[in-house]
Amino acid sequence: MTDLMSNDAQQQYRDAVARSLEDPESFWGEAADLITWITRPERALDDADAPFYRWFPGGRLNVCFNALDRHVVHGRADQTALVHDSPVTGTTRSFTYAELLDLVARFAGVLRDLGVVKGDRVVIYMPMVPEAVVAMLACARIGAVHSVVFGGFAPAELAARIEDAEPKVVVSASCGIEPSRVVAYKPMLDEAIERSAHKPDHCVILQREQLHAELGERDLDWKQVMNPDAVAPAACVPVGSTDPLYVLYTSGTTGRPKGIVRDSGGYAVALRWSMTELYGVQPGETWFCGSDVGWVVGHSYIVYAPLLTGATTILYEGKPVGTPDAGAYWRLIREHGVVSAFSAPTAVRAIKKQDPDATLLKDGDLSSLRALFLAGERLDPDTWQWATDHLGVPVVDNWWQTETGWPIAINPVREGEALFGIKPGSPTLPTAGYDVRVLDERGEQVPAGTEGAICLRLPMPPGTLPTLWRDDQRYVDSYLSAFDGYYLSGDGGYVDDEGYVFVMGRTDDVLNVAGHRLSTGSLEEALAGHPAVAECAVIGVHDELKGQVPRALVVLKAGTDPDEAGLQTLRQELVARVRSEVGAVAALRQVDVVDALPKTRSGKILRKTMRQIADGQEAAVPSTIEDVSVLDALTPVLRGGGG
Repeated sequence: MTDLMSNDAQQQYRDAVARSLEDPESFWGEAADLITWITRPERALDDADAPFYRWFPGGRLNVCFNALDRHVVHGRADQTALVHDSPVTGTTRSFTYAELLDLVARFAGVLRDLGVVKGDRVVIYMPMVPEAVVAMLACARIGAVHSVVFGGFAPAELAARIEDAEPKVVVSASCGIEPSRVVAYKPMLDEAIERSAHKPDHCVILQREQLHAELGERDLDWKQVMNPDAVAPAACVPVGSTDPLYVLYTSGTTGRPKGIVRDSGGYAVALRWSMTELYGVQPGETWFCGSDVGWVVGHSYIVYAPLLTGATTILYEGKPVGTPDAGAYWRLIREHGVVSAFSAPTAVRAIKKQDPDATLLKDGDLSSLRALFLAGERLDPDTWQWATDHLGVPVVDNWWQTETGWPIAINPVREGEALFGIKPGSPTLPTAGYDVRVLDERGEQVPAGTEGAICLRLPMPPGTLPTLWRDDQRYVDSYLSAFDGYYLSGDGGYVDDEGYVFVMGRTDDVLNVAGHRLSTGSLEEALAGHPAVAECAVIGVHDELKGQVPRALVVLKAGTDPDEAGLQTLRQELVARVRSEVGAVAALRQVDVVDALPKTRSGKILRKTMRQIADGQEAAVPSTIEDVSVLDALTPVLRGGGG
């Protein structure tokens, strides 16, 4: 463990978390003062219709007003609100709060003039451009519900989301730009609309200079409709605290997509509270989140949390490596004076693979940086150690989900110091409002240090999903039916005797080797500690004798290129590491060295899909896969039993 901050600061935080569970009315009622209400709610929590809990009932507000207008009114008009840093186009643009407000109010006027009213849906299918943020906030301004679909999603997946959300308008762009190619969006959008039973009234298309799209009858050009002479800005429309702000669909392989609903008031309060109290970012400071607005991290920590706080947020159109190199994040921090950054462990692993000695990190002054936060995939101790050694600031794991919208467990940062000692492999302690319990198959709480299903005792705090879009029963069936009174996270792990949470992987990633339950996380932790390994994954494959046996797939660091004899030695060393650190019960025999691991665009490794392929089953390939060619290349290895 690292050195601790003062006992007073720790105790104050522990007391606050305890109060959030014991007296949520008082705790969240005070937190509600952080935002501006049109009608202040009389109470914090309505539990009359449990398990459909509602936060700040009776309250009325506008989330866009809280993100933009109030900062302009209170002296931040000339402060930079948004920086668009785009190495794929070689451009950087900055927008003050006043400038961003002007654009948002005008586009809200465009949507209003197209017939969009409070409660209508707008689907946003765009790359990482400022206009995506403008469209999101414009929807919030007039009370419309936005649903952002990751730019470049295949037509079938986009069609399913259009059909479910039934948008009046779709906002898109002519293209997205990858490091090696331009991706035409308009043909995919046209095909998606053709496939969908629901047809939007209009599509507003941002024409990018890299590729112009041919517009059809329902299509409108962004630049033309945004002409100040063509549209009057729209005012903020009051909405209820419990009214939906957005619907964000989780990936699915079959059937109707699952729409996570986010309410307006609870989300605004939780996000504003978290930005300062958890991430340590103050109004006026610059924050970078290396995600995408198509994912929950992008919604929460590129757009809403920093702007609700009055901070400066960076919208990055690039990659952690390849645009142009593994020093891209360090350049962003240096050039923009970033005080805290947020990314996924897979991004750090990619940087580490390309630049294992962190030579590119030493190219400039990173003294502005106080902390690096990582979430989205389990942060293995080896990656944590590498980042800690080279950055010299707290590297803070945090665990949460699309469904929760903000961290379940995190180590809060105060003035550049982690509040609690860091235990590698743990996102530290549950935060305000989250009553984390580890349960066995019978729903009984297990002793400290014992693995089980990580669950959240109801009610969950503000900002978490109140239900699924138009499907209360599916919400109950998917999350609340396993254990009465609990939300099932789908993650497995344990809580140690000091209350630290250890998330070891999805519950369907647990291996059952001859009756012994082993988490993929523990085996991967042992493998990742080998100096030649950049990243790894462990899957459980069927075995007639033991039920399952583990199989490891490892990617080596750049510059590591052993011959066949060297590979054999490496495999033996990795098997020995697992035997030494996990035990002989793990029974790891097979280690495949591969070029890359298949992942979703948010960085999650597709362990379940690889396991299905290895077992000869029909593989469930999620729509969110980053590069299907990686899986295609790996399939013969998985099916052939070696590589």
